[in-house]
Amino acid sequence: MQTHLIKLIINKTLKALSYSVAITLGSLALSHAAVVPEGTKLADKQEIVRNNFSEPASLDPHKSESEVEFNIIHDFFEGLVYFDKKGNIIPRLAESWETEDNKTWVFHLKKGLKWSDGSPITAHDVVFSWRRLVEPDTISPYGSYLESIHVVNANDVLLGKKKPEELGVKALDDFTLEVQLEKPIAYFLQALTHPTLVPISEKAVKKQGDKWTRLGAFVSSGPFTLSEWVVNEKLVGVRNPHYWDDKNTVINKVTYLPITSDKADLNRYLSGEEDIARSGPLESFQSIKQKLGDQVHISPGLAVYYYAFNMEKPPFNDVRVRQALNLALDRDVISQRVLGHGQISAYDILPPDIGGFDFKRPDYASWTQEQRIAKAKGLLNEAGFNQSNPLTITLLYNTLESHKKIAIAASAMWKKNLGVNVVLQNQEWKVMLDTMHQGNFEIVRYTWIADFNSPISFLDIFSTKNTLNIPKYNNKNFDDLIFKAKETNDFKYYQQASDVFNHYVPVIPVYYYVYVKLVKPYVGGFYINPMGYISTKDLYIIQH
Repeated sequence: MQTHLIKLIINKTLKALSYSVAITLGSLALSHAAVVPEGTKLADKQEIVRNNFSEPASLDPHKSESEVEFNIIHDFFEGLVYFDKKGNIIPRLAESWETEDNKTWVFHLKKGLKWSDGSPITAHDVVFSWRRLVEPDTISPYGSYLESIHVVNANDVLLGKKKPEELGVKALDDFTLEVQLEKPIAYFLQALTHPTLVPISEKAVKKQGDKWTRLGAFVSSGPFTLSEWVVNEKLVGVRNPHYWDDKNTVINKVTYLPITSDKADLNRYLSGEEDIARSGPLESFQSIKQKLGDQVHISPGLAVYYYAFNMEKPPFNDVRVRQALNLALDRDVISQRVLGHGQISAYDILPPDIGGFDFKRPDYASWTQEQRIAKAKGLLNEAGFNQSNPLTITLLYNTLESHKKIAIAASAMWKKNLGVNVVLQNQEWKVMLDTMHQGNFEIVRYTWIADFNSPISFLDIFSTKNTLNIPKYNNKNFDDLIFKAKETNDFKYYQQASDVFNHYVPVIPVYYYVYVKLVKPYVGGFYINPMGYISTKDLYIIQH
């Protein structure tokens, strides 16, 4: 009787909270845009140049999987909702929403929304986009994303067991979208902020097919749209006059450069060819910081750098080999000496304070490095690798000087501490992604940036069915714990899942990110959100 009463109170509270959020946000119609302080003199030329560090593999949200693509998609597209600088969910394409049971959600789109070609944005575009995301033929890296947030029938559609039309999303009319979940989840609205869920134009895709992202065919919904794309040279976005909040956008043109060389990046920044750059060469960072002062911006991020094993290839299917390589890696040397920007050594896939939780780290995190190496030697010997039978591994990383320096440091540690021979393999970003997804690697460098501020964003990608499960980790106990964590948002299930994951070591966490940028003093409104995105529409150029 008492339990039933408590459940009733909780359900009523959740219902009231949902209505309160919908009414409050809908009535405020908050805007997330450039705020120019009174008295600021703006430059006549409102254009900005940013280094994006690699050539994007695609501008199709359903074909993208990293910040290289999402940095641009973030500027070119809008989702239903987003979050402000305090982490509050605010309206974007949706002006309000409501739910009675936290399973069926109804979103009301703003009236008068238009694509960059002037055609109307409707709820039908959202339905089309989400169906396309889970269609097996799309082969999206994020294909399982809707399944991870429990949209009805998402997994069955992805597996080809049901038709896309059976996905739990439908347009009630041009401006009303209904989303049905299999069960309530605590982070549903936060999950909708991810770039892979931005709607794309049904009209454009049906007319152009997969070529809809090419220059001349491209259609966007955000503050900018594609105007020029010279592969390996630059990608240019210009202001979208049909954007719903165009009146609060100041920048007229944004250019993204794919410069992978930190030295070339710094030289362009110092010569005035770039307004926002990376941190410069690692070995020069302290002198750069001293010379440029306030132009160096360092922000914490919800992101982890790691090496993923291909667990389907021997000997990486042996947990002792994975544990040994994990223990023998000296994170402090990498985070403090090789990098030195304030990165934090990572012994767990979960960044500190993720979702407001304080997780217990693996026991070996408190050991000395000498203790870790001693344990690693014993494990590798048990697995059959020693001086007379040394282990040889191939480490794959994409082109960037910091990745190369970290890979060289890691290979030297494994050689010195364990006698392991390491073959370094370097590929351009797009090539590396193909190699990785085809499973043609042994160990590969990767980064995971939070889709939203929750432990589930880091753990769920390693569940068996997830399309982003790079190491092909398969553990029923882990999957069950993830299922319970999603259902309850209970700390104990997250901790237990993390403990299981840390024991089996599908990946080697190396460090937690900080975002380091060089920003010209005349760039106003600069801010990096916890997911690492810089919204160009929030920026403005001060007269200088």
